[in-house]
Amino acid sequence: MSLFSPATKNSLQNLQYRPRRIMIFGRPGSGKSTFSLALSRSLNLPLFHLDKVFFTDHWVEREYSEFLNIQKEYVSQSHWIIDGNATRSLNIRGERADFIVYFYRPSWLCALRIFKRMIFSKNSHIDDRAPNCPERLSWKLFAYMYSFPSRVASFLDSISQSCDQRAFVQISSNQQASELISILENLPEYAERKDSEKPL
Repeated sequence: MSLFSPATKNSLQNLQYRPRRIMIFGRPGSGKSTFSLALSRSLNLPLFHLDKVFFTDHWVEREYSEFLNIQKEYVSQSHWIIDGNATRSLNIRGERADFIVYFYRPSWLCALRIFKRMIFSKNSHIDDRAPNCPERLSWKLFAYMYSFPSRVASFLDSISQSCDQRAFVQISSNQQASELISILENLPEYAERKDSEKPL
């Protein structure tokens, strides 16, 4: 029995091939980086974490124009998973993505997970930080986390009103995240990708 809503189930059932360009965003602490890593391994797609390039050493923000250029290099590739928010540039990823995943978890749960990351060791396989950028707590982070739905409301509206072929899924539980990976990994790979990988 699927854990998704009828509308989401219908969207997923319409998928003929595995997505090639997957955009993942959501509140800090919602589990999107853990999911991104698992999905990257399952679908064998390159994974890019935006936080790793938004900041440089010791949480210093990179020059914004440079960050945008790096992000544009990512989305220009034919296959990718991009994990991260950078809400001012959501459209850069959204316009190229063929599959969009929004992690919407309760603010109290995200706050709890942020605290747990400070106490317990983070998954060492998640490489989503620039050098010398350990986990940290700040009022700015929690304010951003609580206000996140309003920050992305206009982007979500644009997706719901669009008539293109992008699939959109909202994740609200670990069970839904696991089910989504299972659904996607059981789809056939995109035909053009297979052709391009044939020996010359």
